[in-house]
Amino acid sequence: MKLGLTCPRYTWPGGDAAIAERFATVARGADEAGLHSLWVMDHLFQIPNFGSVTDPMLEAYGALSYAAALTRRVTLGALVTCAVHREPGLLVKQVSTLDALSGGRAVLGIGAGWFEEESRGLGLRFPSPSERFERLEETLQIARQMWSDEDKPYEGRHYRLERTLNAPQARPPILIGGSGETKTLRLVAEYADACNFLNGADVRHKLSVLRAHCERLGRPYEAIEKTLHMRIPAGQSVEESVRRCAELAAQGIDHVIVAVPDAAAESALEHLATLADRIAPITPAGR
Repeated sequence: MKLGLTCPRYTWPGGDAAIAERFATVARGADEAGLHSLWVMDHLFQIPNFGSVTDPMLEAYGALSYAAALTRRVTLGALVTCAVHREPGLLVKQVSTLDALSGGRAVLGIGAGWFEEESRGLGLRFPSPSERFERLEETLQIARQMWSDEDKPYEGRHYRLERTLNAPQARPPILIGGSGETKTLRLVAEYADACNFLNGADVRHKLSVLRAHCERLGRPYEAIEKTLHMRIPAGQSVEESVRRCAELAAQGIDHVIVAVPDAAAESALEHLATLADRIAPITPAGR
């Protein structure tokens, strides 16, 4: 079983001036602790689950590029990118650049998006849910085409690219976030290398739905990594964290991505290093 860390908050003692140093501590700490992955949210305003809308928030790919320069092993991705915020060709180029500069450690984490306030606030496109999913699927198609040997045109309903050229070439894994059974999990089965659920999802049921989509499409269910995002609350012991991860593994989760109260705290990084060692031998159900 794999362990990842997400850094959803940049509110630290010292204010905005402390962000660079503290985030560097998070990135280096995740790398040195032997974690598999490091993630940031792709939000422009802070979301209600983690603080006030006026709290500091970093642009995801700038933050990940900074982390890439500070690390050597940990994989890097956004949990998850809103598909409609960037034109697909530019997004694929951003992730390809991160992959090149990190030595092949990038992941494209992507979803349909949900936080309308930030989009309206900064003047970004935020269409209806049905259109967001249409644009998400076209973005996935464009990513697959740009990460292939073809550079032919792409003609979709929403996007038209005259030449899908991408050099240097890359093929980062694609992770799709969300648990919608009709649209999201169908997209996972057709296009993704990994899925991501939020803690509290009915994992066994969602994975049974994903398996059915895979069977219908002729895709090996085992080829998709199953990930889940959860919080480790302040004061939770390593033993409690191990038990929770073991429960998730029994349900079929391969990779747990955690948020902690202060990811830059030495105690948090020690907890995560021990947890990564303890859960590494656990084999998820279905593997």
